[in-house]
Amino acid sequence: MVHVYNCHPFASQHIVSAEQEPGLVCCGGGALFVVSAGGCRIEAYELQREGCPLICRFSSMGSVLSIRHCAAGDYLVTIEEKNKATYLRAYTNWRYQAVEKTRVGVRLLGHLLRGSSFRGTPKEQMEIIEIPLFEPPLCMACCSLTGDLLVGCAKSLVVFSLKRQTLSEQLSVLDFERVLILHIQGWSPSQVAFCAGYIALQTELEVLVVKLTPRQKSSAAAEEHTLLPEDIMSETSIDEDAEMAKDGFSPLHAQEDFFLFPRHQEMLGNEAQECGISLVLEWTGMEAESQGDMSVVYVLFRRFAPDFFQGCSVEETNLHSLQLHPMFTGKRQEASISKGREPTCMFVFFSLPNTGYMYSLQNPVELVSTYQYPEKTHQAVLSDHFLYIITRSALQCFTVRCSAVAARVDDPYIDTTMKACPPITMEVCALRIQLFIGLKLLCQDGNQIVLLTAADVDSKEDTERTARRNTSRKSSVCKPTEPADSAHGWNLYVITSVSTLQLYREIVEYSKRYEQSSPSSQSCVHLLSEGHLLLRTALLLQDCESAERAQLQQAFQESCAHLGDCFSRFDKKDCHLALPYYKMSGLTVTDVIKRNMSSVSNGYGKGFIFFLKHSLYEETMEELSKDMADKVLEIFSVAEPAQLPHVVSSPSMLNADPDRAVTHLRRLEASGAPSITLALCMASLALRKGDLHSYSQQMDRHAEMLQVYGFIEEPKLLLQGRGKAVLPTTLAQHLHHTHEGLLVATVVALHENSKIRLEEADLFFQELCKDGVEADSSPQLLVDFWEALLVASSHEAIIQELLFRLTSVYIDRISRRDRSSVRALKTAEDLINSCSHYGELYPWVSILTPVQFNITHQHQEDLHKLQSLLCGPSLEVSSILPLLEQLSDSDPTGLSIHLLCATKLGQHETSINRLLDRCPEAIISYANHELQNHKLSLWWQKLFPEVCDRIRTGGKDNTVLLSALKETLVVAAKELNPLEFLDLLPDDGAAHFFLPHLLQCSQ
Repeated sequence: MVHVYNCHPFASQHIVSAEQEPGLVCCGGGALFVVSAGGCRIEAYELQREGCPLICRFSSMGSVLSIRHCAAGDYLVTIEEKNKATYLRAYTNWRYQAVEKTRVGVRLLGHLLRGSSFRGTPKEQMEIIEIPLFEPPLCMACCSLTGDLLVGCAKSLVVFSLKRQTLSEQLSVLDFERVLILHIQGWSPSQVAFCAGYIALQTELEVLVVKLTPRQKSSAAAEEHTLLPEDIMSETSIDEDAEMAKDGFSPLHAQEDFFLFPRHQEMLGNEAQECGISLVLEWTGMEAESQGDMSVVYVLFRRFAPDFFQGCSVEETNLHSLQLHPMFTGKRQEASISKGREPTCMFVFFSLPNTGYMYSLQNPVELVSTYQYPEKTHQAVLSDHFLYIITRSALQCFTVRCSAVAARVDDPYIDTTMKACPPITMEVCALRIQLFIGLKLLCQDGNQIVLLTAADVDSKEDTERTARRNTSRKSSVCKPTEPADSAHGWNLYVITSVSTLQLYREIVEYSKRYEQSSPSSQSCVHLLSEGHLLLRTALLLQDCESAERAQLQQAFQESCAHLGDCFSRFDKKDCHLALPYYKMSGLTVTDVIKRNMSSVSNGYGKGFIFFLKHSLYEETMEELSKDMADKVLEIFSVAEPAQLPHVVSSPSMLNADPDRAVTHLRRLEASGAPSITLALCMASLALRKGDLHSYSQQMDRHAEMLQVYGFIEEPKLLLQGRGKAVLPTTLAQHLHHTHEGLLVATVVALHENSKIRLEEADLFFQELCKDGVEADSSPQLLVDFWEALLVASSHEAIIQELLFRLTSVYIDRISRRDRSSVRALKTAEDLINSCSHYGELYPWVSILTPVQFNITHQHQEDLHKLQSLLCGPSLEVSSILPLLEQLSDSDPTGLSIHLLCATKLGQHETSINRLLDRCPEAIISYANHELQNHKLSLWWQKLFPEVCDRIRTGGKDNTVLLSALKETLVVAAKELNPLEFLDLLPDDGAAHFFLPHLLQCSQ
């Protein structure tokens, strides 16, 4: 369905003073080109100036059958007929024909004029380039981005690349090079389009869109094509067609006695490869070898069955107005064109007499819009802002969805809670139907629309239709019928479009008519969405000056506010769109509340409540005044009472009256709502008032574990903000002084339930403790949180991060020894019993640092926690080696840590030496614990020789070493045979000392 409105997108119109009746018309580059009805004279008029003054006129070399202008290169290309032969010609430097008696050069493609032809000033000579072809041209198209030319013939498509040839330092000329031939089997195009590598082909009832892309080696089609030369492939395809003809499967164009109506078909993306149309590439340019890696990718195929469309006879059901339309966004436009990058979006448009179709060709290929015309159309032109069509008696202006597609490609935040855009599938509308008499031709350039009218008896559309049909079936071009002598007159109109801002304001005024009759009218939303897309298109293109852009941006925010108002009143599925539109409008929450107060008589819309609720949750809105905060409480008490605990906890509601808030909460509790979060909210409000008695009453209503669940349901009771701006609430500060265990357990639960990140929890505790005695170090409450989280967490990455942080804190405290008197929530023994990452202390560690060691209790706890982590299974010692540099091993404290790290790294021999030197009392305990299994041989290979050497060099007081030697001999006697044991004994040893161990070994 197409909505029809009566807006005014056209600002003015005037008549071009052409001397003769126009036969063909085209425009581009700010110029209007008129081919006289005889077809041999071309006049150029300046579109942008008032009155469209004549730029120049020049004669063609034949009767012009078709004409196109290319913006890239500013040249004209024509299909001409002379002496029953058809030619393709390009006209370059045509603007210099404004000077009288200017020379004209005629040459073949690739043959540059030299010598006397260029004795004059460079570029003061128009050139006519003859472009030879193997078969007559049927149609052609120019790429507006590169200037390349595509020519459609009966059995092939030919691509010519635009070149700028430099003849001297002061002289360069345009030329073309034939670079590619696409051979088509059994398919003759009646119209073609060409842009950015996309090629669109059209016959009477079929449309095919392909793209030239780098060949994918894994492609089956590519592998197949590499097996056979292109000429063999072409011949094979021809032979296959001949075989099909023998079997009675003659293609449609070969059926001369009757029509065959194929079924309706639509193939998108890869499915289009099955359309049955074969395209074979033949590279012919100088760069053919490098371009040979290109292949054809099928993008879209559409076939229509004429009997499916009402209002037109079968013979009248023909496709027309094929067009490829690129769209660039933002500052990428100029850069993309200059660097050869692809446009943001690419669209293809084609039309039947009663229906038009626009497809998006990128990610994914999809039908964007279908246009149902009120009457039979002759021609259509697609632009960034509108689709213009002409019927026999009217010019119609339809809206398009190009900007809706481009916005979603350009901005990933579209269709989220941050930003919104009218949907691509939104129904199109006709903004204006302007009446004319005898419309024949339509073309468009910028904000100028050109119309040709001719009130003749013999309609030229019938002649053109017959010419197209004969062209597609007979592979030849029929000359247009000469204008009838009975013509009653003609006119050539130039219509100027209004500015985007002016049309937008008219649309807003138009929408107010629907809003007054029905505030929730879909027509109101539809019109405002159309205005929004117009502004978005202008902003995406960025083809305006900064002052105009500022006005467009202001109008854009205004349109977002209008759409937010509409969706805020909705109670349907689209009500959630009020949130992103209000965000894009730049309005404050207070402004939005005031805008919605007028509709209070009908109740608050779901869209408004949705916006208000999410704004309060996101904590990005401003702090509301007391009156506005109380109004928000009143709104939610009526619309969604269950949300009151979350609303009261929002930082934007700090100015709300606590007594009024408690009244609303008690009313909610009386209705049967869960009481845990309500009790916490009322406790928080009591603290805000300074009422400690009421606070204690509310906190005593539930056990601590239940209170943790309440904080999980509403984290804003404890902390506010996100990212680098996390702040504790008044309730959190009070718990810090009165109930630290509950506070730490709650934050751990919030982290484990993904309500807060580890970095945010760190900021929370640092902010909470910044005024304490531990401001310059990691506060103990933060360390308590890390220890508690290490007990609860099961994520390996979090565990390793916590282990590193705790180890760093423990080492720093042990090395500085300036710890405050703040006690930890959990002792080392508690952690060993509750957390698997803390291990039981090794016996030799207890000998090195006994409990009665000469350090304070807090440092003893930190040391035992660090030793326990090193005795546990989880800490990666290699990650903390740089931290050991600040911890000296000159005392038993540091020595125990260094020995634990060395042992876990497998450095047992070094550890034995250090223990024998520093604490030989612990050597046997160390050996019993560490020298087991594959390390057992170190008893006699390392420990025995080292003990013997120290006994020899030691004094008389070597009781500890002798005891260690005996324990070593006991182990060696058990593990070695007598001969090995004898070899182990020292030569200077006393026989009575070693003999009992030798006897034990022999037994």
